[in-house]
Amino acid sequence: MQRLPATLCRKIARPTCDVFINHRGIDTKRNIAGLLYERLTKTRVRSFLDSMNMKPGDRLFDHIDRAIDGCKVGVAVFSPRYCDSYFCLHELALLMESKKRVVPIFYDVKPSQLVVKDNGTCPSKHLQRFSLALEEAKLTVGLTFDPLRGDWSELVRDASDAVIMNLLEVEEEHKRMKRKL
Repeated sequence: MQRLPATLCRKIARPTCDVFINHRGIDTKRNIAGLLYERLTKTRVRSFLDSMNMKPGDRLFDHIDRAIDGCKVGVAVFSPRYCDSYFCLHELALLMESKKRVVPIFYDVKPSQLVVKDNGTCPSKHLQRFSLALEEAKLTVGLTFDPLRGDWSELVRDASDAVIMNLLEVEEEHKRMKRKL
C-alpha cells in the first residue's frame, strides 16, 4: 500500500477554519463581516466567510456545517434582519450546541430587539432550537456598534482582538486537556 505524503495528510486532517463568521449578508457582508474577515486573514487567522470560502457547486449545509464543526471560535454578527434568516439561526444554533466560543457583535441592533419569529414555514422544534441559541448568545459579553456614530477601524480592531484572545484561550484549554490525559 502506498503512503500518502505528510503534507497531504496534514491538509486533509486540518480543520476548514479557526474562526467561523456568522452574519446576515444583506446587512453586514460589505462592512463588518467582510472587514473582519480581511483583518483576521491578514493576521494569518484562518476564517470562514461564506462568500470567500465557498464556490459554485458547494453544498451549502454540508460546507457550512463542516466549517462550524471544525472551527474553534465563532463570531455572530447580529444585525436588524439577522433573525429573518433561517441560515443565520441554523449556524448560530450549531455554534452554541457544539459549545464553541462565540463573540457576539451587535451591529445596529440591541440584544433585546433580537427575536426568533414564527412565519409559519419553520418546524416548531427548529424555532425552539433557534430561540435557545439566540438567548444564550444574547447572554454572552459582546461588542456593540452603531454605524452612524461608531468608528469602523476601532470596531474591526476590537473584534479581531477579541477573536484572537478567544482563540488563544481555546488553544490553552486544549493544551491543558491534553496534559490531563
